[in-house]
Amino acid sequence: MRMLTDSNPGPQRSVGMDLYVIGSILAFALVLGYLGWVFWSRARQTRMIEERAAEKRREQDAQTVDAMGGNRFEILAFYATSYEIDPGDSDTLCYSTSNATSVAISPAPKGNVRPAYERCVSVSPRKTTTYTLTAGDAGGHSKSVTVTIRVR
Repeated sequence: MRMLTDSNPGPQRSVGMDLYVIGSILAFALVLGYLGWVFWSRARQTRMIEERAAEKRREQDAQTVDAMGGNRFEILAFYATSYEIDPGDSDTLCYSTSNATSVAISPAPKGNVRPAYERCVSVSPRKTTTYTLTAGDAGGHSKSVTVTIRVR
C-alpha cells in the first residue's frame, strides 16, 4: 500500500513578510507608547493646574473669612445710606457682624434685626435720631456702635 503524502507543505513564509510583521508590531507599540505618554503628561499638567487653582481658592477663602471677622466677635460696619433726610422720608441702616449671636438696634427699626454679615433695615425718624447697634456673642460679651440720622 502506498501512502499519500502531501508533496506541497504549504506556502513558505518569506523573510520579508516576517520583517514587515515585526516592524508593524514595533511601530504600533511605539504609537501606543507615545499616545500613553501624551495622555499621562496632559493629565499630570491638568492635575498641577487644578492644585494651583485650589491653593489660590484656599488663600482667597482665608482672606474672605479674615475680612468677615474670622473667629473674632466684631461689629464690622454700621452706617446709614444717607445721614440726612427730609421730614417724612425714610433711610436705610446697614450693619455687618461676625460671630455675633444677637443683634439689636435702638430705637427699633421697621425690619427684622438678626446677626448677619450684611443686612439693611429701613427707618423713618421724625426728628434727628441716634441709632445704637448692640451685638452680643456666645461668651456674653457685647459691643455697641452708633449712627445719627439728621432730619432737616
